[in-house]
Order: sequence, then C-alpha cells, then structure tokens
Amino acid sequence: MQIIIDASINTLQKTNVLLRELSDMHLCDNSTPPYFSSIGSHIRHILDFYDCIFSQNNNIVDLTLRKRDKNAENNCNVALQYLESIISQLKKLEYKDDMELIVVDDLGTGKIEIKYTMSSLLAQANSHTIHHYAIINYILQGLNLPINDDTFGYNPTTPRNITMNQ
Repeated sequence: MQIIIDASINTLQKTNVLLRELSDMHLCDNSTPPYFSSIGSHIRHILDFYDCIFSQNNNIVDLTLRKRDKNAENNCNVALQYLESIISQLKKLEYKDDMELIVVDDLGTGKIEIKYTMSSLLAQANSHTIHHYAIINYILQGLNLPINDDTFGYNPTTPRNITMNQ
C-alpha cells in the first residue's frame, strides 16, 4: 500500500533534518538520564528495523539480526548514508497489501515466529520510528538542543493543544 510507504518516508525524513543539524559529538552523547542512551543509538536502531525488512529471506524477516553498526551511531555522515539507503529501498519497494511474512522477534521470552503482512510490518516500523523519536526528543531536551518541529516524536493521532493537568 503506497500510503504506508509514503508515511514511512515522510517520518524518516525527520531523521534527515535532525542529522544535518547535529554534530557527531551530540549524536553519540549518552549523558541524559535515566537511560543514558544516545540519539545515534536510537537512529541506528530505527534504521536497523527497516534494514531487517529489506534483508528478508524467503518472506522471513528476522528482527533479531540487526546490524548494530556503531559507525551509524557515532557519525552523522554514516547515519545519513544509512538513512538514504533505507529511503531509497522504500521508494523502490513493490508488494501486494496481503503479502504474508513470518517475522522472527524476541518479545522477552526467546525467539518466536509471528505471522504478518508487509503492510502491517511497515506500519509497525513507522510507529516504532515515532516512538523512538519521542525518546530522541527527550534526549535533545536533556542536551539543551532545540528542534524546530513540534510534531517530532508525536504520533499523528496524538491530540493537539493539550494543557497540563487535564
């Protein structure tokens, strides 16, 4: 379904903007409590999820086989190249909405196989990206780095103009 691909590309473009504004030092800074993770580790994690989709073998997507390339976590240019590769693959992706996949994942009790469609997996990847953007937004605030996107890290279904204590 083209709308899911377009939504994924649109969401991932926020990474492009972010990487062009960050220094390598900020990308790998893991000083923000309570989890002490870096922006780069979250960006790499997001891109690894998509990479697993494109690395499928016989309609089996193994989400436990992520690349985890530290260079993509620590170097904005490497991360940008990885991002551009993922977006390029998304733009070329053709599939039927009901294309079935087996996704291998570990939900905390060991590896399991889960039936998916390509559409549902891409929709999950997009939501997963937004979830990590929320964490990145928290890290940006901890590092005192502003981002000029008031939708960054918010799901499109999140109500707007909510005041505190409501």
